[in-house]
Amino acid sequence: MTAALTGALVVVGGGMVNAPHASTQPPGEQSVAEADDFYLPPPALPDGPGAIVRAEPAQVAMSAPGLPGIVPAAATRLMYVSHDTHDAPTAVVGTYLQPTLPWTGPGERPLIAYAGGTKGQGDQCAPSKLMSQVAQYQPPLDIIFEYDLVAIRSLLNRGAAVVVTDYHGLGTPDVHDYLNRKAQGYAVLDSARAALQLPGTGLNPGTPVILYGYSQGGMASAGAAELQPNYAPDLNVSGAYVGGPVVDDEYFIGFNDGRADFAPAIAWVLNGIAADYPETRPVLDAELNDLGKAILQESLGKCAVPTGLAQEHQNTSEWTTSGEPLTAVIDRSPALQSAFAQQRIGTLAPAVPILAASARNDQGAPFAPVHEVAASWCGSGVPVQLEANAEIPPASGLVGTHVIAFFPSLAASQQWMTDRLAGMPAPNNCAALP
Repeated sequence: MTAALTGALVVVGGGMVNAPHASTQPPGEQSVAEADDFYLPPPALPDGPGAIVRAEPAQVAMSAPGLPGIVPAAATRLMYVSHDTHDAPTAVVGTYLQPTLPWTGPGERPLIAYAGGTKGQGDQCAPSKLMSQVAQYQPPLDIIFEYDLVAIRSLLNRGAAVVVTDYHGLGTPDVHDYLNRKAQGYAVLDSARAALQLPGTGLNPGTPVILYGYSQGGMASAGAAELQPNYAPDLNVSGAYVGGPVVDDEYFIGFNDGRADFAPAIAWVLNGIAADYPETRPVLDAELNDLGKAILQESLGKCAVPTGLAQEHQNTSEWTTSGEPLTAVIDRSPALQSAFAQQRIGTLAPAVPILAASARNDQGAPFAPVHEVAASWCGSGVPVQLEANAEIPPASGLVGTHVIAFFPSLAASQQWMTDRLAGMPAPNNCAALP
């Protein structure tokens, strides 16, 4: 699936739906959090969002000191303080990349708060782990590679500093609440706060920051842009690139119901909802049949692209006791309705220019709700440029429209970023958005 969500849990047992430890793994396997103490938060966290808990030098695969390198940067892995969806302090891990090349754009070197695409829900899927390995494989056929290095390298080649969040619950003991609006947005903003505190980087509190992401990262960048005015007014954010975003989790489920490549993502969303909102667990326990519970159980600990029950039973009507699709279950449950409503992008207005990019034929993160969000932001006075790519034909499978659309937006988004840093007026096509 979820190479299709480039950028595209709860253990559900036979009885109640329980919010599990995200480090739960298949029998015989040790979790990342158990295997590496770096990912285990201390009993007490330091005060303040973005506060650094610990940091250490890290390796990025395929880079070499003194050589041009595929990744021209020195890496630091860091754990920092952020907040979960209920605004409680939590620990998140990320990677800071100090470029070895000079900044080629205007003004001082910027910091890119990079929000990665879908990696999965298991601890071993964390970007900070994948960067040192490039690929992660679990028998028989589950594999994920760090495809975000394509975009990250292009940013580093420009001389920009980059910080990449793992998001809440990847690698650390909490559940990764996949496609959670607030937790993702907070993690992105606090990764920038943490990077600005690292010594020896040449960055400072006034360093310009660009929010940047595609797919899951596009949703995270959008959420961060909406939350920033109240949550992180101290950051000097110059703009946000919101590429191929998921902007409505329930719409995403309904749109992709019956698609094998996106079925695991649906399970990941449900697992995150159940972990974050205890009031939804009795509903899911009653509404999911044994197969549905087994699918959520199996999805725990998986990276993209996984194989298993979700792909074999991609119609969510097979997951429920009533034989109805999950969207029908959500619509008749006030608890689920409330939880899903809290994940929708477009309810707040960013305070910075936005470049939104979406393929009209996107088979995973659909265009229609992205258009609606862009129009809503425009209505609030936000300068929004919506790039709607109509040239990419419909395509599904491992390399579908959603994946293909990631690449043509790279050069355009980074030129847009450079123009914002130069203080050029932000383009917008709000007048063309009904």
